[in-house]
Amino acid sequence: MNKHLLYLSLFFLAACGSNEKPNSNVHFSGEIVNPTSNQVVLYKGDEIIDSAKLDDNNRFLFTFDSISEGLYHFNHDPEVQYIFLENGDSIVIRLNTVDFDESLIFSGRGEEVNNFLLELFLANEEEALKIRSYYWLEPEEFAQKIDSLKADKLAVLDDLKSESELSEKEEKIAFASVFYTYNMYKEGYPFRHRRRTKNEVVDELPDNFYDYRSEITFNDNDLTYLRPYYNFVKNHVGNLSYVHCSNDCDDDELIARNNLHFSKHKLHIIDSLVAEKELKDNLFRNVAFDYLLKVHDSEENNEQFINGFHELSSNNRHIEEINTLYEGIKNIQPNKTIPGIQVLDFDGNKISLPEIASDNNTVFYFWSGIDRKHFENIKKRIDKLSEEKPKYNYVGINIKTEEGHWKALLESSGLDPKNQYRAPNFDELTKALIVYPLNKCIVTKKEVIVDAFANVYGPL
Repeated sequence: MNKHLLYLSLFFLAACGSNEKPNSNVHFSGEIVNPTSNQVVLYKGDEIIDSAKLDDNNRFLFTFDSISEGLYHFNHDPEVQYIFLENGDSIVIRLNTVDFDESLIFSGRGEEVNNFLLELFLANEEEALKIRSYYWLEPEEFAQKIDSLKADKLAVLDDLKSESELSEKEEKIAFASVFYTYNMYKEGYPFRHRRRTKNEVVDELPDNFYDYRSEITFNDNDLTYLRPYYNFVKNHVGNLSYVHCSNDCDDDELIARNNLHFSKHKLHIIDSLVAEKELKDNLFRNVAFDYLLKVHDSEENNEQFINGFHELSSNNRHIEEINTLYEGIKNIQPNKTIPGIQVLDFDGNKISLPEIASDNNTVFYFWSGIDRKHFENIKKRIDKLSEEKPKYNYVGINIKTEEGHWKALLESSGLDPKNQYRAPNFDELTKALIVYPLNKCIVTKKEVIVDAFANVYGPL
């Protein structure tokens, strides 16, 4: 047993009998050391349930007369973590943002399942490097290693069940967290093994390699936002899409990862496989964002994809977001004028991006004062590019930084304020320019786009 499982087992013994729930009231409170925000926000799925301000002692409190029982998550920007809540729970947390997950402790009524989920998360992080080394192994040995790790966690869960009175839903979430975490590795094994060894094993797996698939569910709303489950289903869809396409499609080039053909395969697999509406919508959104944001395909192929998406998921709960992304990408294709978004110069004057780029070959890059390390790295990179490729004018656009902080950073960093601007409307900027990832840059010849998806660390 690793150290997390050992600590967890001892904790369960100490916590025995602590989860009696006398009424339906729900209390969730805690203390945050070194806070990075002034509030805690509670979500169920992607919906905000409530928010609570930190008081002068960095403590917060949520109180509900009753609650829809199940998995929630709380956000203390920029960190997020699970919490399982049932009527009668009274949960207190304490954490230090310097070491957010490792310092987090749940106590009070309802603590058992929450500490189990947390310790499983930490144990999985600790195992990550070891599991990556397993992908070199042959299928039988790989399966044995993964099954052994899964059995260890299920044994701890059995101990928890014997020492605490878990509800049916708590037990389901705890079991699913273990089951889908470790079976996800099996879904990805054939492809990660091939990348490491160059050996194709998809058709050579033991007959029982995927036996767990008989227990998979695609119609349980309680699991929709459980991260191990969602990650498993994404890997499962990718696995099935590859196998189906390998068997049914003639051209090997068609099944290359992240192209139009493969992405459309994934949409059809999701449509045929998944019954639960919210999960289905989220998976469709994932495929759309993966394709539109990462492939950087032609305008014609993007149009084919979005048309196919609408045919299968026209009532998707994320349809407005996906359409906005598609239109944004459509508007920054090569040879189009850079969108007329207005930004603010050092003196607070408004100026549009086409105006900034009108007389020069320009590289627009992005940075945020929230991430100081990224800012320092970007500054060094721009200094280097300015020496190596002086034909470009390098223009920084700051996002999500308060004006006074932005100006202070410019003054202390030595950046030329004449080439630095601040975005007053973060949402408008990111939707128009598709600022993802943050290392992205946009290359223009005067105001005409050359490449809207360049990487500031790559070739220009």
